[in-house]
Amino acid sequence: MRRIPLLAGTKVLIAAAPDDAVVVRPPAPGAAVADVAAAVRDALRFPLEGEPLEALVSRRSRATIVVEPPALPIPGSAADPRQPAVGAVVDELERLGIPSGYQTILVACGLARRTTQRELEALVTRGLARRFHGSVVVHDAEDTELVTVDGASRPPLRVSRAIAETDLVVVVSAAETVLHGGPAALLAASGADAQRAAGAYSLLETTASQGWHLALALERAVARRVPLMGVSLVLNHPRTSGAVRGYPYEPDALERIARSPLRRAFGALPDFARREILDSLQTELTAAAAFAGPPSVAHAEALLRAVELRRAELDAPLDAVVIGIPGTTPFLPRERPNPLLAAYLGLGLALRLWRDAFPVVEGGTAILAHSFTRHFAHPTQQPYRPFFHVARVGRDPELLAEAERTAAANARALEGYRAGLTVHPLLPFRDWNACQPAIGRLGAVIVAGAGDAAAVRQLGFVPAHGLSAALELARGRTSGDARIGYLLCPPYFPLRMRDYVSPR
Repeated sequence: MRRIPLLAGTKVLIAAAPDDAVVVRPPAPGAAVADVAAAVRDALRFPLEGEPLEALVSRRSRATIVVEPPALPIPGSAADPRQPAVGAVVDELERLGIPSGYQTILVACGLARRTTQRELEALVTRGLARRFHGSVVVHDAEDTELVTVDGASRPPLRVSRAIAETDLVVVVSAAETVLHGGPAALLAASGADAQRAAGAYSLLETTASQGWHLALALERAVARRVPLMGVSLVLNHPRTSGAVRGYPYEPDALERIARSPLRRAFGALPDFARREILDSLQTELTAAAAFAGPPSVAHAEALLRAVELRRAELDAPLDAVVIGIPGTTPFLPRERPNPLLAAYLGLGLALRLWRDAFPVVEGGTAILAHSFTRHFAHPTQQPYRPFFHVARVGRDPELLAEAERTAAANARALEGYRAGLTVHPLLPFRDWNACQPAIGRLGAVIVAGAGDAAAVRQLGFVPAHGLSAALELARGRTSGDARIGYLLCPPYFPLRMRDYVSPR
């Protein structure tokens, strides 16, 4: 038997797996670019497609730099490569004749909580924060002054005035998924209705992604009004230090953590103490490459490179997959997740990061290791409460649609979002929608270690007392020997099926 450590909330579970179990580990972080700023400057001068930045700049014109909060990857790092990338764009614009006083940094938060003034400095280097004289605008998806750039689209595409009423737009992002970075950053600076419609069956394939197609349509609409360029970084997997160094990349690290005598002492600590220890761990995040060009072109190339660098491969679909769910939210600030956000991390993120084929057999089982306790951080997660007030929310689409219409018209919730206190009231419904591609392929979702069985059942899942009980339930759903995989995350990583042949 092998012992496999899994992060479940702030606890470390040790799964006793048979020797034939499939342990799915991401590859270790690859080689890093020595100077991110220099790589970005080179990319701007030699884009993959279209004219270099110098040809797009008009002297004494205005420029808007679109950035996203670094919600992905998980875990993140205080020293994020996107910070020097933004600085390099600011410097390059200044070199070409646009002083920083004529530049605007637009923070595209999507439907997540709007970034506060204190958090804005974390998006750039300290040096740039001190010398930047331009404007910093945090996007408001409910702004009544959003500019319609494509009225024929459904829903109509509206963007921030900082994008529509400028002389140049540069998008600076990292290639994480088809819904994070590149043209999706423009979509995160659009109206709430367009962002709510931005779904994807797989986060790594554009074919069945409504969000990618909406982002592409928005990119083309913006490009018809103003010169547009994108910079996309390829990020390596984050590298952690301290007691968890090497996890989850190195087999020796798994064994070391499983045998560590400190593990029991850590588990005996109260939740807040474990959370503080985990938050104090240092994480290193580096970039492997930088590309420039039209946002969709640069992003597509960077995403392909990221998949190749960070992927894990399977030789056949799994009958069941065990996913450890960390005690953090998929948006900033990092907080304790409520049950819906825990489900999103496993089903809407981990099980949507696939290419070519879904990693679990049709009708298979997903086991989410988390307590699923109904805890809603105040005030950030308050819009998630109405979601759980709807009876049989996971199984009655009519009730859910009515709850969504009510939430979208909730003046108090919208006021809290616009004030930067909480997420947009439509975000819980989009998060639940993101779980549906996986739920539609799975026969059951089992929550191992469920501390709130009512919340688990309300989402349509099956509660289990512990991981052993969940595995027994999963084996009982298969005929013969079950092929069970253990997905070691975070970080979340791409999954590809080895030698997969697309059905005709």
